[in-house]
Amino acid sequence: MSEILLAVDDEMARVERQIQTVLELPIQTDTVSVTVLHVFSDNPSGASVSQLQTARAAKERLEAAGIDVNLAERSGDPSPEILSYAEEIDADMICLAGRNRSPTGKALFGSVTQDVILSTDRPTLIAGKLNTD
Repeated sequence: MSEILLAVDDEMARVERQIQTVLELPIQTDTVSVTVLHVFSDNPSGASVSQLQTARAAKERLEAAGIDVNLAERSGDPSPEILSYAEEIDADMICLAGRNRSPTGKALFGSVTQDVILSTDRPTLIAGKLNTD
């Protein structure tokens, strides 16, 4: 079974892009498992990943498509935590979504996305613009 690590934040538009990107992969849904990971960089209220709207939405939509989904959480600096968790679960792919950037910043991804891409040898899928057609 293939394992995809879907690293999400709390912005629904980015997570929607990630969900759509995974659902459009040419895969058999019964041969893939997705772990939805949220890294809390600051969590004074002690929230859990299952309380995040974005994580719940990803889980619901992917499960509705027949994909096995697990929720996971970490605390700390997002880039190293994503990389560490990908190693821990031996992820076959990491799926991220970059931030919308200014024309000058379009040459670069967001800092977390860029750090992960440059620091891993695992395939990394970057979710693009939503197709609303």
